[in-house]
Amino acid sequence: MPHDHTQTVRSFYEALARRDASRFVELLDPQIEWASAESFLYADQSPYVGVDAVFKHLFGRVFGDWDDFAMSPGEILGGGEIVIANGRFAGKFKENGASIDAQFVQVFQFKDGKIAKCQVYTDTARFKEAIAQIRSATV
Repeated sequence: MPHDHTQTVRSFYEALARRDASRFVELLDPQIEWASAESFLYADQSPYVGVDAVFKHLFGRVFGDWDDFAMSPGEILGGGEIVIANGRFAGKFKENGASIDAQFVQVFQFKDGKIAKCQVYTDTARFKEAIAQIRSATV
């Protein structure tokens, strides 16, 4: 019987919410590949390969740019080595205080019980609109 990886994904979101770096890293395959949605603010280095890249170069930047950034999952569905989660991104852009509330879908793939790949889909326009508020204010 295949392992139910939905609990691992739940643990991932819980670790992220608690900012529990050691638990977060523990859930990832050392060679994880994390792909951001095309046109996403943080797609410039996508795919992020390896735990360091995901932890520091992706989430480090996100948490550096946004106050109270959260990924709140809704449904988490899985079968075999694939888990799909939907939910909402939320936070406030530090430079201008603009809020974000954007839908996401994340497709996780597993290897040896750890998250080996993640593809993120989100409403990139909402993020761009939040960032643009600072540009409008400074022009």
